[in-house]
Amino acid sequence: MEWHAVFDQTPVPTAVLDVQGRPQYVNPALCNLLGHGAADLLRPRPHDTLCPGHAALQNAIVGDTLSRGHAVSETWYPKPDGQTIWVRLSGSVINDTVGRPCAVLLQAEDVTTRRSCEILWDQCFATAPTGMALLDLQGYWTSVNDTLCGLLGYRRDEILARHFSDMTYPGDDEQGDTALADLRAGHTKTVSVEKRYRHKDGHPITVLIRSSVVTSPDGRPSFLVSHYEAIGNGRMTDAHLAHLALHDPLTGLANRALLADRLHHHLAALAAGSGVLAVLVADLDQLKQVNDRYGHLAGDHLLTAAADQLLAGVDPSATVARLGGDEFVVASLADDIPTAETLRDHIAELLNTKTTAAGHQVNLKASVGIAVTRDPNTEPKELLHLADQDMYTRKKNPRNA
Repeated sequence: MEWHAVFDQTPVPTAVLDVQGRPQYVNPALCNLLGHGAADLLRPRPHDTLCPGHAALQNAIVGDTLSRGHAVSETWYPKPDGQTIWVRLSGSVINDTVGRPCAVLLQAEDVTTRRSCEILWDQCFATAPTGMALLDLQGYWTSVNDTLCGLLGYRRDEILARHFSDMTYPGDDEQGDTALADLRAGHTKTVSVEKRYRHKDGHPITVLIRSSVVTSPDGRPSFLVSHYEAIGNGRMTDAHLAHLALHDPLTGLANRALLADRLHHHLAALAAGSGVLAVLVADLDQLKQVNDRYGHLAGDHLLTAAADQLLAGVDPSATVARLGGDEFVVASLADDIPTAETLRDHIAELLNTKTTAAGHQVNLKASVGIAVTRDPNTEPKELLHLADQDMYTRKKNPRNA
């Protein structure tokens, strides 16, 4: 047949199989690739396969080719000399003169080098003694190894598709954002950043991060490879334990114990000068709905977003605390009552916006109450009670608040 002469001379390893998957023709290039003579490959054998042990795969390729017109798969083949190669198989349908499938054209490509590199990379990535991750150019983790999961205390599924800033400790965002912008813009190929991440149990971990950009064939940045190494012995120090005792583990804000101490300090400052102490209580209105619809991971993101908004909206001398659940407190000295009311309005505006939680666009909404005093002898719990009452009044009657 004329097509025999064409296929005999092509450098592409090629076989023709009947619709039952039995080899009818093999060219010299395929014989050379598999290390068998044509007679060996065409000789009837159990399952009539090109290579023993691959009947199921070969039949699957033939079946997929006949049903879809084309099919591609990769598999390994043991050669007679003991060498194992990886082969990419591409199947196409051959139709007869009336358009009915009569055979399958199977072409092979040696992909051993590529597959060996992929396996080597996978093994190095998985077993690396330091944390490793791949990130997209927006800063979302797309692949992480077990070492990084252990370092941060999260399961792999809890990290993937999250932005690195979701686990950044409050106040350490700027370094990572700047480094990402430089890599994405092509200003540098590698950066090193020392920053803190929030462990799942709440304590901060100081990490040295080395990130490199991987470019696409056209030279533009495609994705990032990052290495993470804990600075120090990676265990909780006395300072970390002290921090846990006084701070909310999720947001890093002051907890109830630290808030009580800070309120006494703020009240004492009133005795030394003029002004007022404003205590604000903010209650998130949408947390339960976000938890129910998108899961508690999204709810955690909403809480940390609220914490970030509060920290950004007050003076560094103010105290921002989370009392648990969806309730936050701000305590701040102000010049007078109108200034305190302006602060409340500003906080209410910051806590009524859109944000991203676990990849979902959600509304951050809150009701914010206020209590103000000039008296340094006011009981902190009384201020909290009055601010809480005002918050519920505003929640029930937002137009009249």
